[in-house]
Formats: sequence, structure tokens, C-alpha cells
Amino acid sequence: MNTIPTQKQNNNPLHGLTLQTILTELVDYFGWEGLAERIPVRCFASDPSMASSLKFLRKTPWAREKVEGLYGFMLREKRRES
Repeated sequence: MNTIPTQKQNNNPLHGLTLQTILTELVDYFGWEGLAERIPVRCFASDPSMASSLKFLRKTPWAREKVEGLYGFMLREKRRES
């Protein structure tokens, strides 16, 4: 039996988080308008909703990477603020 060793995800702030959780926290922190300024995609700028944004992000890897990167930035900002 060939098994792949599992790697610990201790340093990965995204480990165990759903895309919906990440997006919800970003919207709470930046608002839809602030999110659209930082990641200029239509689903954030024009009549934004959680459902349409999640659908777009699940189908668009480059946009999801930007959202995940912005989430990391937000976590660092929150740490600096406290």
C-alpha cells in the first residue's frame, strides 16, 4: 500500500476554513465596496451577494487565490491592530 504522508498545517491560516467563512470575514472587515476595490471582479462590485460570489470563486482559481491572499493580509492587519 502506497500512502502519502500527511503534512501538518500549523502555519497555514486557511487550514480548515471554508471559502464561505473566508469570504464572510472579508466582507465583515472590508465591506463589499472595499472588497471590490481590492479585488476588482463584478461579483463584488455589481449587486454583490454571498451566493454569486461563492459560485464565481469556486469556478475561478485566480480570483480565489486573490481572496485567500487578501484574507492573509486581513489577518496580519488585525494582529497589528490589537
